[in-house]
Amino acid sequence: MSVPVLELRGLSASFPSGQGRRTLFTDVDLTVGGGETAAILGRSGSGKTTLLTLLGLMQRPEHGTITLAGRDVSSLSDADAARLRNRHIGFVFQNYSLIPHLSVLDNVLVPATYAPRDVSGGRRARARRRAEELLDAVGLGGRGQDLPLRLSGGEQQRVAIARALLLEPAVVLADEPTGALDEQTGARVLDMLVATARHEGRCLVVVTHDDAVAGAMDRVFRLGEGTLREEDRP
Repeated sequence: MSVPVLELRGLSASFPSGQGRRTLFTDVDLTVGGGETAAILGRSGSGKTTLLTLLGLMQRPEHGTITLAGRDVSSLSDADAARLRNRHIGFVFQNYSLIPHLSVLDNVLVPATYAPRDVSGGRRARARRRAEELLDAVGLGGRGQDLPLRLSGGEQQRVAIARALLLEPAVVLADEPTGALDEQTGARVLDMLVATARHEGRCLVVVTHDDAVAGAMDRVFRLGEGTLREEDRP
């Protein structure tokens, strides 16, 4: 396997239920390297989304550790987690999560708005050039000034991919990225995510319920009955 970028060790999660708490999963281990793609399969309610929020540093684990590029990030303050997340983790959501009153180009530039000064600040022009290059790469080079409502679902998802890649993150996390798309558009979006991960040495983790999506990944994990197991590939 390539050099580990994202590592989970002994991760556990639960949520309030009645008078106590219901366990989602316990002692989850996962290692994904640079340029490697992985799918997490599971039924609704299995904890896939919770696991993704933990991977994305949007909540702290109850037990266990999360390591990003060799650094333990399990117990960061909210502010430090937000800075690290913005700089090193890109997100692609099923519902695109574009800002409706911003142009396509400005939506792609959103991560640079919240980046530290050494990334954005006096380098706004460079960020803009990269955003334009990414829109070209996803086939939307002429649509930068359009509002999201003028785009199809597949086009909006491609904008979301460009936004996720703007700051060249080490990790991209995708939550059901093809779930709202037709089969042909979904295949194109998936190919784009996988190709950029492999070409640029990025770690890609996709949460899905779709076996076909999982089949496009290098490795497949199944979350169920409180555990995460890697499945054998043919």
